[in-house]
Amino acid sequence: MTHPVRHRRALISAASLAALVALWEISLRVGWLPGNLVPLPSQIPGVLWAEVRDGIWLDVVLSSLSHYSIGLGIGSVLGIGVGMAAALLPWFDAAHSWLARLLRPIPPLAWIPFAIIWFGVTEAAAAFIISIGVFWINYFTSYSAVRAIDDGYYEVAQAFGQGGFRARLAKISLPAAAPGILGGLRAGLGQGWMTVVAAELFGIPGIGQRMMEASGLLATDVVVVYMLTIAALYALFDFLFMRIQRRVLRWQQ
Repeated sequence: MTHPVRHRRALISAASLAALVALWEISLRVGWLPGNLVPLPSQIPGVLWAEVRDGIWLDVVLSSLSHYSIGLGIGSVLGIGVGMAAALLPWFDAAHSWLARLLRPIPPLAWIPFAIIWFGVTEAAAAFIISIGVFWINYFTSYSAVRAIDDGYYEVAQAFGQGGFRARLAKISLPAAAPGILGGLRAGLGQGWMTVVAAELFGIPGIGQRMMEASGLLATDVVVVYMLTIAALYALFDFLFMRIQRRVLRWQQ
């Protein structure tokens, strides 16, 4: 995509966002939307500053980042590892495929009772719930990426004496599947944030708990502040990950 096209797209996106915020503000001020249920956009910066000034914002964000990072790391490592193993080892795929089909439809939030029983109302419980959602995304993307590799590559490796498992993994499977695996990791970044709030709703300190406290007081402006905080954190993580991804896949260019 050329620079003029990117700049034009950025301008269009910024203009549409500004128009949406303006319409939101006007709709509340003229009474088209109920002011007691939806906050004015112009109130949000002041509410954010109050949360930051009181130290609440930093505390809850750091707590959520801790749960998120642990869950994301565990879910990603296990998902990629198990997914690749299933794709490369037919016996392992056959042994566990029924279990994967059984567990995959169960949403991460359904595991909350077990998380509380096993770990208590602790950071480990939140990380466990987050890791489940991240695991399945990375499992299936890694599995699909490895299975999509042309068998001809393995045949060529065999002909050159590189038919061992480690050689095939390091020289064929990982490089060829890297785009798909990285795509799964990127999707997991978003899945983790979608789960982190729900994982904190049962009492673990973090953004989710703060949002529940605010909603109980009908402080919708505080809720919106943390919704936007999640969006901003995800945008930052996604931007950084894309830069890393481009570096890792530079050899494809």
